Amino acid sequence: MAQPGRNSSSPAAQYFAEVLRTLRVKAGLSQNELGERMAYSGAAVSAVETCAKPATDEFIEAAERALDAGGLISAAAKYLRLERYPAHFQGFVQLEQEALSVSSYCVQLIHGLLQTEDYARALYDHAVPPVDPEEAEQHVAMRMERRSLFGRRPVAMISVVLEEAALRRLIGGPEVMRVQYEHLIERAVRPNVALQVMPMSRAGHAGLAGPMTVIETPEEVTLAYLEGQGNSHLVSKPDEVGVLSRRYAMIRTQALDPEESVRLIEQLAGEL
Repeated sequence: MAQPGRNSSSPAAQYFAEVLRTLRVKAGLSQNELGERMAYSGAAVSAVETCAKPATDEFIEAAERALDAGGLISAAAKYLRLERYPAHFQGFVQLEQEALSVSSYCVQLIHGLLQTEDYARALYDHAVPPVDPEEAEQHVAMRMERRSLFGRRPVAMISVVLEEAALRRLIGGPEVMRVQYEHLIERAVRPNVALQVMPMSRAGHAGLAGPMTVIETPEEVTLAYLEGQGNSHLVSKPDEVGVLSRRYAMIRTQALDPEESVRLIEQLAGEL
């Protein structure tokens, strides 16, 4: 018989619960005993095993250590983390985190990989329909998790072209944007990051059709991702990906170069 909460849980959460229970029983531990080893309550262990509550990253790491699982438990973290994202975004996040390169053109907002926590949080102040504060915090935390791509080994090459209008939109107010500008400058000087700005003075350019992301996978396959208004589309047909790749290449040539882009961001920061 399925345990309470399992029928409404994802397959990954159910599988993790089974692995945790199996390893705990094999180790001859009760839920309370495992909880003591992990510095959690037995009720917390029970909640994860019955899928009443999701396993946090901290819980997963504690269980891995307590059961000396040889990586079997910690391997589940990335799959459970993916499920915290909206369904339409999960496939892209996995591709992004494993990519050899990520190249994005952004129109309205600063790219999620480059957002500060306060900037990301301020975006939910304008959500329609309104987002529950607790849910908003979960989304902010997930966005911050994506930034682990910058410290990944092997290193990923990241190219972002931002519309100047996105930089001038004072999301969260002047202080939030001042810190956001500083964060962009810090990221821009990293050797694996190319940050460029499409100036508003460029009346016509190759990006007028909208935002896009082009990803190179570990298998050296190029894919493209299009997103807007809560919907997304992963493009895999070589001819369509080719068009978007060439369009992105043209966007880069029409934008300010990285040095000019940093100077513009510094100028904007000085105007606050």
